[in-house]
Amino acid sequence: MAGVPRERFVPPEHQRRAYADSALPIGAGQTISQPWIVAAICQALELGGDELLLEVGTGSGYSTAVLARLAGTVLSVERLPGLASAAERALGELGVENVELTVADGSRGLPERAPFDAVAVHAAAPAPPRALIDQLAEEGRLVVPVTAGRTDVLTLYRRRGDRALTHEIGPCRFVPLVGEEGFDA
Repeated sequence: MAGVPRERFVPPEHQRRAYADSALPIGAGQTISQPWIVAAICQALELGGDELLLEVGTGSGYSTAVLARLAGTVLSVERLPGLASAAERALGELGVENVELTVADGSRGLPERAPFDAVAVHAAAPAPPRALIDQLAEEGRLVVPVTAGRTDVLTLYRRRGDRALTHEIGPCRFVPLVGEEGFDA
């Protein structure tokens, strides 16, 4: 994480707070996640450097840049074209080359590119998206915040056959996952 300049992924008016452990607005009603959340997601994914990783919710591209340092290839999906363009520009300026960015409904994943060794979701889902679990390779890991009452719970799912073993990482707060397997817009 120290190798990715977080200030490059936040609007100028928030750059002085780029390294605070807090979420910051990035426009379009979206936020860049707290650094500890990015670290928790990366740790839970147990990346070794050669994985095919699906990221849902590119946002500013900060988490994408961090994940790109840890995985072989990152396929990142963002539903908002303006955010996707800005993230693509920032990633390009930093020379990040192992990322493919797509504008689409990330809650559906990218079935044509599956199976994935790991999936990172940066928006809270009403339940673990079945499409994303189904797109995991055997022993693949999905980290997604799941809405539980008044809070969200960052949760790890590990695919074993037709089951997904679950481990709660901890409480968190995310924007909602909007899409077919998420919340309505």
